[in-house]
Amino acid sequence: MLVLNRMFKNGWREPSFVMTSYLDRIGAGSVLANPEVMDFDWMPPELVGRDEVQRELASKFSTLAYPEGTGRVVITGPVGSGKTVLADTFCRDIQRHLAGKRNIRSVKVNCRNASTSMRVVQRILHLLDPGHPDRGLSMGELLLSLRRLLRRESSHLIVVLDEVDHMLRKSGDDLLYQWLRIDEDQEGKGTMSLILISQEQVLDVLETAVISRMGASNHLRISPYSADGLEAIALQRAELGLVLGTWSPEIIRLIAEKAAHTGDARKVIELLNAAVERCEFRQDGHNESHIIIDDIHEPSSTLLATMGSNLEVIDDLATHAMLVLLAMCRRLSNQETMTTGDVEQLYAVVSEEYDVKMKSHTTVWKYLKEFENRQLTVSRVATIGGGRGRTTHLSMPHFLPKDIASRLEMLLKKRIR
Repeated sequence: MLVLNRMFKNGWREPSFVMTSYLDRIGAGSVLANPEVMDFDWMPPELVGRDEVQRELASKFSTLAYPEGTGRVVITGPVGSGKTVLADTFCRDIQRHLAGKRNIRSVKVNCRNASTSMRVVQRILHLLDPGHPDRGLSMGELLLSLRRLLRRESSHLIVVLDEVDHMLRKSGDDLLYQWLRIDEDQEGKGTMSLILISQEQVLDVLETAVISRMGASNHLRISPYSADGLEAIALQRAELGLVLGTWSPEIIRLIAEKAAHTGDARKVIELLNAAVERCEFRQDGHNESHIIIDDIHEPSSTLLATMGSNLEVIDDLATHAMLVLLAMCRRLSNQETMTTGDVEQLYAVVSEEYDVKMKSHTTVWKYLKEFENRQLTVSRVATIGGGRGRTTHLSMPHFLPKDIASRLEMLLKKRIR
C-alpha cells in the first residue's frame, strides 16, 4: 500500500492516509467465527464431559418440583474442574425444566468479590430488586426484605455462593445457618435452596449445626477432567466458535492431550485459543487456512518449561530408541497421530537410511512404553470400525516433533558414523 504525503521544511510529513494493512486481520474471521465462545466464562448450551456429575447434582434437588421442595449441595474440586459452569448450567436448566410448574429464580455471588455475609446479602437483594436500598439496613432487616420479596413473588430462590470459603473466613457460617432456617415460624415452605462452591473442603470449617442442616451427604466432589472430557470441551467450542473447515477432530484431540496433565478446562480452552490466534496470524493467502500441528506447539514454550520438559530428555536414549523416535517424529510433524504398525514400518525405513539392523518387535514395544513414561508421547487405544479389533494411536502433544527430529539427527550423527 502506497502512502502519499506532504513534507514540510522541518522534515515532518503529513500522510494523506494512514497505512493500516497490519490491522486488516482484526475482525477478519479467517478462523474465529464467534469470539464469545473462547471466553472462559461463556456458558455452553449444553455441559459436556460431566454427565455423571450432572446426574448426581440433579439427585440433590429431586424434590424441587414440589411446592415445598428444596435442595442444598456443597461442590468442591480443583481449579478448572468445572464447578461454576456446572452450577450455572444447572440453574438455567432447572428453571426451564420446571417452567409452568414452579417459579424458580437463581442468583450467584462470587464471595471473593463480596467477602462478608453483609455484602453477600446486599448483592443478592440488588440482583433480585435493583431498586432495593443496600445501605443503612441491618442484617436482620436485609434478611426480612429477602423473605418478603420471595413471598410476594411466590418464588423459590437458588442461591449460588462461588468461592464461599472467602466469606466463611471473614464472617463465619451464621448466614448459612439463618438461611437454612428461613422457613421456620413462617407460613409455607421451600423458600430457598443453596449451592456452595469451593476449592477447599468447606465442610471442615462449618459448625455442627450447619453441617447437620446442610446434610453431610450433600457433598459433591469433582475430579479433574480426563483427556476425553477436555476433548469434549474443545470440540464443542470448535464447533460453535470456529469457521467450518479450519480444524479437524485429530487436532482437537491433540490439544486435549496437551492439556490432559492439568485436568483443567481453562487450559484446554487457552491452548485452543492460542492455536487459533497462531493460525489467524499466518493467514496471508499462501499458508494453510486450517489449524496445523505447529500452531499447537509454537505458543507453548512456557508450558514446556513449567512441565520440566525439554529436548535434553532424549539425550540418554539408546541408539535404536532414537531411531524409532526419529521415525515417529517425521510422521507426527505433519500428522496428528500414528499407529504402532506405522511406527515399525517407518522404523524400517530409518534403519535402512542409517544402515543398521532393526531391533525386534518386542524391543520396539519397550521403546514405545519408555517414550510414554518420559512424557514424550501419549497413547490411546481405540476400537477399529465395525468392531474388528483395537488399535493403539500414538501422538506427541507436549513437543514439536520437528524440534525433536532435528536434535535426534544431530545426536545420531555422532553415534552412528
